[in-house]
Amino acid sequence: MSQTNPVVAKVLDQVDSNLELSLARLFEWLQIPSISTDTAYRADCVRAAEWLNKELSGLGFDAKVCPTEGNPIVMGHARRTDKPNVLFYGHYDVQPVDPLELWDTPPFEPVMITLPDGRKAIRARGACDDKGQVMTFVEACRAWKAVTGELPIGITALVEGAEEDGSQFLPEFVEAHKEELKADLGLVCDTGMWDSDTPAITSSLRGLLYYEIIIRAADMDLHSGHFGGAAKNPIRILSNIITDFHDENGRVTIPGFYEGVPEIPADILKQWEGLNLDAESFLGPIGLKEPAGEKDKMIIEQIQSRPTCDVNGIIGGYTGEGTKTVIPSEARCKISFRLVGDQDPDKITAAFDEFVKARVPSDCKLEIIHYKGSRALALPYDMPALGAARSALKDEWGVDAVMIGTGGSIPIVGDFKSMLGLDSLLVGFSLDDDRVHSPNEKYDLKSFHKGIRSWVRILAALAE
Repeated sequence: MSQTNPVVAKVLDQVDSNLELSLARLFEWLQIPSISTDTAYRADCVRAAEWLNKELSGLGFDAKVCPTEGNPIVMGHARRTDKPNVLFYGHYDVQPVDPLELWDTPPFEPVMITLPDGRKAIRARGACDDKGQVMTFVEACRAWKAVTGELPIGITALVEGAEEDGSQFLPEFVEAHKEELKADLGLVCDTGMWDSDTPAITSSLRGLLYYEIIIRAADMDLHSGHFGGAAKNPIRILSNIITDFHDENGRVTIPGFYEGVPEIPADILKQWEGLNLDAESFLGPIGLKEPAGEKDKMIIEQIQSRPTCDVNGIIGGYTGEGTKTVIPSEARCKISFRLVGDQDPDKITAAFDEFVKARVPSDCKLEIIHYKGSRALALPYDMPALGAARSALKDEWGVDAVMIGTGGSIPIVGDFKSMLGLDSLLVGFSLDDDRVHSPNEKYDLKSFHKGIRSWVRILAALAE
């Protein structure tokens, strides 16, 4: 572990000595029921935005509440000309609380609880997602200002109020304010740790492609006794296509599918091996035993760094109670692909269409519906800011930060890249048992406290 800079040490002491005040501020914000998916809470969303705007203004940010056609966005600037400038993103809106009867305490009356294993945690809606996470960053900024009178780097804060409602109007806002939002790096605090003692940096987000295949044969459902054996069955055709998507080793067979899939550096693979994520620990809790992905890849690769193809739904024929002996006239399925690295969605779509067309008989009709997709995003493993953040997190937690990917997508990260040309560093402190989006959402006190300390160190590292 490296020696802590004396100034950084003073800022960390400031964090520790003011933890109770930091918690009081978080609790005050958590009391505002800023539910974005229900227009009945529109005024509360405005209140939550105004609360944060006041806090940022008090820290010297040139902050304002920016109206949109939906909930307002808080934007604040504290730029520097002599240091790097970052764009910090978070959200102040929260999920609905239903079912209310499953909460042990009122969702907007935050309390400190003791978990069965002795951990202290904050319970409230938004405690983790995302008010608690946003406040780890805000409180780190507060500590820097208190000790040094300034922030170690330039910061623009962008905190929206509709993330839980699809980030409505945010892409349009970013496009309209491109000049104001210019920065050297994006920072996102809406992700998690590997476990309660191991920090993580989300270094990649898998992309997504989604299609619907519809196969039509006869112009009506047919009696299987009269036509069985002679008439084409769309379900059988569709089943054969689905079977052909993978080979016996779990690899996707669409030509050119793996173009642009990167090789993971040896040191990262070694780190992943040390995490001991095996079939028993990952699949056992959901009642499964055997991995379904590429047989020569670890489970952690299958869920993070490898592309996938999955059937999400099949519809066709008679599915009601009892029997009905028909050959259906139509069958359809929904297919999704998760992309990684530099896989090209357009090339994969063209290859997918040809792959499916080649397997449909000439006297049957094929329709393929293309839904909106997104490219994968990944940080270069040799990116200086990534190395700085890893070093800072190790100094705080005493162990190497795990470089992880996520199978989900965070659309704003793609918007930052496409609209602003920004790579984004995703560092968060949530845990798997934080009950995000569920009753009794919580945020470990350790995650909150060391999250603040982690951001203090990361800001210092980025300044260098």
